[in-house]
Amino acid sequence: MLLQAGHVFKLAAENPWTPGCTISTNLSTSAEVPLSVFALAPETSISEETYAAPKFWMVAAGGGAVMIDHSETAKLAAGDLYITPADTPVGIRTDGGIIYTELSLGKDTHMNPLLKSGNVFQLKDLLPYQDGKIVNMNLIDEDHLMMAVMSFTKGTGLSEHAAPGEALIFALDGEAVITYEGEDHLIRAGENFKFDAGGKHAVTADGPFKMALLLTK
Repeated sequence: MLLQAGHVFKLAAENPWTPGCTISTNLSTSAEVPLSVFALAPETSISEETYAAPKFWMVAAGGGAVMIDHSETAKLAAGDLYITPADTPVGIRTDGGIIYTELSLGKDTHMNPLLKSGNVFQLKDLLPYQDGKIVNMNLIDEDHLMMAVMSFTKGTGLSEHAAPGEALIFALDGEAVITYEGEDHLIRAGENFKFDAGGKHAVTADGPFKMALLLTK
C-alpha cells in the first residue's frame, strides 16, 4: 500500500477534495488488490458504470447517494460500507462532498454470506460487543486478501504478533492503543493506521473499541 506505516492518520484528511472536481488516488502496490480513495467535491458526481465484479465503497467522510438507472437507490454516510452490484450500471453523486475508499474484488471473491450487494451497512454495527471477549467477523477471506471487523471490550486485546502482509486499520468506534514496533499510538474512531508486512504490533482496549482490518498478503 502506498501509505506510511507506524503513525495514526485520517484517510479523509490526507485526501481532501478540490472544489468542482472528483479525485481518485491509487493506494495499492498490488494488481491483485486494487485499492483507491475517491474525493468528490460538493455538487459533483461519478457517472454510472458497469463492473464485472463487486466493489466495496467505505465512506470516510461526508455523504452521498448511489445512483442506479439514473435514480437514487441508497444514501451513504461516514462509516458506511456499500457493495456495488455486478453487471449493473452504478454511480455516485454528492451534494456536500464525500470521501471514500474503493476496494475492487474479483468475480469469485468469497464474501461473508451476510453481505449482499446493493445494500448499505454501518461497519461498526455488523457485530456486537461481548464483555471480556474479542468478537471477529470475516467479511472477505481469500489467499491474497482478508478483511474483518473486530470488537474489543475493557481488558481485551491482541498480544504482539507480526503481520503476514500489509494491513490497514479503520477505527470504527471508541479508542484503543496500537503498539507498533515497540511504540504506543492512541487511535480513535475515524482514524487509520498501517502495518508493514512483518511489522510487530499489538492492540490494547481500555474500553469498547471496534475496528476493521484490511490485510493484503
